[in-house]
Amino acid sequence: MDAPNPVFDKSKLPSRHVTEGPARAPHRSFLYAMGMSDEEIHRPLVGVATCWNEAAPCNIALNRQAQAAKLGVKEAHGSPREFTTITVTDGIAMGHEGMRSSLASREAIADTVELTMRGHCYDAIVGLAGCDKSLPGMMMAMVRLNVPSVFVYGGSILPGRVDGRDVTVQDVFEAVGQHQAGNMSSCELEKLERVACPTAGACGGQFTANTMACVSEAIGLALPNSSGAPAVYESRDQYCVASGQAVMNLLAQDIRARDIVTRKSLENAARVVACTGGSTNAGLHLPAIAHEAGIDFDLFDVCEIFKSTPYFVDLKPGGQYVAKDLYEVGGVMAVMKQLLKAGLLHGDCMTATGMTMAENLDGVSDVADGRVIHPVETPLSDTGGVVGLKGNLAPEGAIVKVAGMERQHQRFTGPARVFDCEEDAFEAVKARTYEEGDVIVIRNEGPKGGPGMREMLATTAALSGQGMGKKVALITDGRFSGATRGFCVGHVGPEAAVGGPIGLLRDGDVITLDAVSGDISVAVSDEEMEARRKDWKGPRQTIYGAGALWKYAQLVGPTVNGAVTHPGGKHEGHSYPDL
Repeated sequence: MDAPNPVFDKSKLPSRHVTEGPARAPHRSFLYAMGMSDEEIHRPLVGVATCWNEAAPCNIALNRQAQAAKLGVKEAHGSPREFTTITVTDGIAMGHEGMRSSLASREAIADTVELTMRGHCYDAIVGLAGCDKSLPGMMMAMVRLNVPSVFVYGGSILPGRVDGRDVTVQDVFEAVGQHQAGNMSSCELEKLERVACPTAGACGGQFTANTMACVSEAIGLALPNSSGAPAVYESRDQYCVASGQAVMNLLAQDIRARDIVTRKSLENAARVVACTGGSTNAGLHLPAIAHEAGIDFDLFDVCEIFKSTPYFVDLKPGGQYVAKDLYEVGGVMAVMKQLLKAGLLHGDCMTATGMTMAENLDGVSDVADGRVIHPVETPLSDTGGVVGLKGNLAPEGAIVKVAGMERQHQRFTGPARVFDCEEDAFEAVKARTYEEGDVIVIRNEGPKGGPGMREMLATTAALSGQGMGKKVALITDGRFSGATRGFCVGHVGPEAAVGGPIGLLRDGDVITLDAVSGDISVAVSDEEMEARRKDWKGPRQTIYGAGALWKYAQLVGPTVNGAVTHPGGKHEGHSYPDL
């Protein structure tokens, strides 16, 4: 059966500027040249944006899925216009200079999607993304543009199998440390690297990609259950078709991205991150999405939600299961039903279906499977899998993932072992020139100081592989991968490059980290710290004196506000779809 043909008033849509009236005859000529019919030209123009590339398996299936989304738009009487933007895939960029491009790519994705939509006057967007920064980047663009929007996740990878057990790329990163420690042969390492990533899709654990995929459903921009199906499942195409149809429904009802992304929906998203033991990077991306809407929702707001949310979904890296397992027991919808049952979810938030979250959850079972999703009444721990810290070492806050950590390991005091970049720290770890009980400090890796706020997975995975993950702690003004395990504190702010306390630390300073009380402090008096500040020589010089990373360093703001690069929704003088 054909979808009903709603009547769209083009005089109120942005695409009128390129399709309507005699003055737009040249513009229509370009559209005819691409095989569009007269009828298609005068329908709403819907951008179908993908982050497809051949960099990594996370993105490789997005091109196929875009075709399915376009079918959905066409069936609902819109004209889809496909375009692509960049992706920097963290797994490939990890552990070298390329990682500086990762967080900056989030801004580039948002900017390029915005510019493409504005330049061609598209009326709505279906956005497909598969890897860490491309998910928040695409959602930021949707909220910034404030057009009817539906987000589609490309899907997770299936786990590999070694010796009868599931493995992910996290196991390969940690195997590097085991190999360095002499606990794994080169042959064993080569065997693991060949089988750990057997299909298309993003990393399978509750790392950053899957965390932000869960966020896309919880915040309301993605259709129910659409984030869970692995990339290779044929059902992904059905979700894409449905997403194309859904965006046309939103357009017909004039439901825009900021009708969906509100303070309440951001709180819902933070709840889902916490209860699933999600990536610490959500503490960076949720404030950035909020910023696009002009909503005040910083790292401390996120952490307050984390503090009051039980952790009850047992996912890697802190737990046992991967995204496919969560999907098979009901997915994010089943998780949110538990939260709703406990009074921890705002059910009145609008979603991409055109209905409220509570309406979407009506009919979803409130009985947890007890294996992947535990009942909310009997959680794995009473507070979220991610914790915010604050103290004299991080006045603007810091963040740590505690999912899967025993409570006795959530406090750590030790002497600082200070490194001025990740490479120096990794070499020290590789050479075992650190001591059990040390607090390894990696500084000058913040958004400005890096530039680019690199993730430290190579270093943290090497520590875990050496069996030292619980015997040392690590703090940085950079970031950690969602796959990081151990007592690893990131996002320390202010960063070293702007004179934050982390930049004034010296070897031997005694640092206390307490994820139970939320404290991050150093046993140095205010007077001594002030004296060190007077002796501070300014930010470390980097090699990035020009180009995109130089530009990013000039514009980027503090981590506590999401490391954003423009003034945000509060300072807009117009709304794009109303121009």
